[in-house]
Amino acid sequence: MATEGANPRTTASPAGSARRAVVGRLSWGLADQAASSMTNFAVGIYVARSLGVTAFGVFGLAWVTYGVVLSVSRGLATDPLVVRFSGVPDASWRGAVARSSGTALGVGGAIGAVCLAIGLALGGSVGSAFACLGVMLPGLLLQDAWRYSFFAAGNGRKAFVNDLVWGVALVPAMVVAAHAGSVAAFVLAWGASAAVAAVYGCFQSGIRPRMTAARQWLHEQRDLSYRYLVENVGVSGASQLRAYGLGVIVGVGAVGAVRGAELLLGPFLAVLMGLSLVTVAEAARVLRRAPHRLATFCLLLGAGQAVAALLWGAALLLVPDRLGEFVLGGVWSSASELIVPATLGVAGAGLGTGAAAGLRALGAARRSLRSQLFASSFYVGGGLGGAAVAGTVGSAWGVAAATVCSSAVWWLQLRSALRERHHKPIPEVRTS
Repeated sequence: MATEGANPRTTASPAGSARRAVVGRLSWGLADQAASSMTNFAVGIYVARSLGVTAFGVFGLAWVTYGVVLSVSRGLATDPLVVRFSGVPDASWRGAVARSSGTALGVGGAIGAVCLAIGLALGGSVGSAFACLGVMLPGLLLQDAWRYSFFAAGNGRKAFVNDLVWGVALVPAMVVAAHAGSVAAFVLAWGASAAVAAVYGCFQSGIRPRMTAARQWLHEQRDLSYRYLVENVGVSGASQLRAYGLGVIVGVGAVGAVRGAELLLGPFLAVLMGLSLVTVAEAARVLRRAPHRLATFCLLLGAGQAVAALLWGAALLLVPDRLGEFVLGGVWSSASELIVPATLGVAGAGLGTGAAAGLRALGAARRSLRSQLFASSFYVGGGLGGAAVAGTVGSAWGVAAATVCSSAVWWLQLRSALRERHHKPIPEVRTS
């Protein structure tokens, strides 16, 4: 307890330092997400302009499949790392990262082999795209694992640099792919540049991924990892089911239109997909240092994203057709019709992400899983039901309504988890 004669400036100093540290970590997180967003946006725009709406739809199918595999890797390998090894001693972090990154690499190799076999069996442009994706998956997943690892250590600068390396390597790779002029070539270019960044991550961290320790990691983290696996696959699996179902109900061109609308909202979608790099680790720190501030932190996080998404969507409505066609080519005319519902969907998802970060920080995996299963069911039902009723536009409005409803479920679950916390202590963070 402070004495009456304590210097107020001295007393407030630790709090001020803590706030500056938080701002610093969040700033690097935003910078990294900006780099990641630009990379994804550049890939999408370049492919859309080079291949047209139908071939872009094929690339979109490979993209959403990668999203599912990435969710598997994060659930098994890196989500538990962020929850349990954020802000721990360096020795504990290094050992955990070696096991976690090895697990991500193993997931990439195993599922990549399956994708390669399926792609060779399918043949055609779809088959070749999936075969190339299978070859590239290990590098893609390892690069993502390094990003999570650096943010768990509170060193977002390294994650930002790693994404910059990917972006720089992507430039010549895309030029070569454009000369080839096929979906498979673009998938290879995208994956090969990620592999360059993945190798660079080994030098940045000074850690070699230990694939032989994957079984040990899965055993240690089994209470969280398998719930996170189901939860994450629920997110990306729902997107994949919607994409495949939309292709069957409306046509592959509809998948390209939806992907085009997502590209227009790319900065916010990329932030939502990788937000746990920053926010879960930060929410875990808030919980340990000032638990009474967790709800406020989550609310500010979610509301800020929702407002930003609405402002961006409003700006997109002012874009003239000539500029839109310059950016997306032939994809613009169909994608522009989806701006309003897509914006509302992203705003709803952003609001829910704040609650999701709180549930992850609390280690409330059961409640988090329950929320995600509701959200995924709403998403698939709204997307495919809307497609059956009103085609591509109906699918977009169905997803928007489903996302807003899902956000309410996330916040109700967080409120219940915070109430439970007063009656049951939170498990200590593991440091080994």
